[in-house]
Amino acid sequence: MKTRVNQLELNGLPFQYRETGEASAPPIVALHALGMSGESWDHAAAVLGEKYRVLALDQRGHGGSARPGQYTFEKMCEDLLHFADAMNLETFTLLGHSMGGTVSYLFSETFPSRVERLIVEDTPPPFPDKPLDIPSEPSDPLPFDWPVVPSIMQQLNEPDPKWWARLPDISAPALIIGGGASHIPQDKLKEVSGLIPNCELVTIEDAGHFVHDDNLPEFLAAVQNFLSK
Repeated sequence: MKTRVNQLELNGLPFQYRETGEASAPPIVALHALGMSGESWDHAAAVLGEKYRVLALDQRGHGGSARPGQYTFEKMCEDLLHFADAMNLETFTLLGHSMGGTVSYLFSETFPSRVERLIVEDTPPPFPDKPLDIPSEPSDPLPFDWPVVPSIMQQLNEPDPKWWARLPDISAPALIIGGGASHIPQDKLKEVSGLIPNCELVTIEDAGHFVHDDNLPEFLAAVQNFLSK
């Protein structure tokens, strides 16, 4: 299944996205992890694109999209709204991994009527925990804008309590896929799945944080089973 790389302008900024599948197929918008890009979904999209229209957005500061220097989960959530409007997506399935998963929770809480189904890979919304040390900028060139890292990590260290408080506002059927042996506390995923009204949790043991890279067949099986219900 061929992937097409496209550009568009959202709120005055250039963005890049990857499209796999027929334009008339049910849409899935996929959001990548910190430091990655829409390309990280290519293997999953090649399979899902047989039945769905997979739109993998390069989020701000990543891939071929704008590097405006301002990076927050809220701004990424706004970008997603502009993207859905630009693509004329009244409703869609939202798939997010790690940073993209947090954006997906936030979007689903804020615009519940737009999300038909929610799939989050191995992340809960940020919660108060031992503060993360923010690393210094590496000297090697990076495929993303470094200021994303301290900005997003600052939000992880000082999370907005509303992100948890509003989980019950998510009205879409939801699937959380945990990686088992991951740096993400799996008990937090269980807690989230209990707060979202219609949510199931599937754990793919020993897949780690990058479930769709390290165990793509089981990841796809969980996603396809959920979408077929």
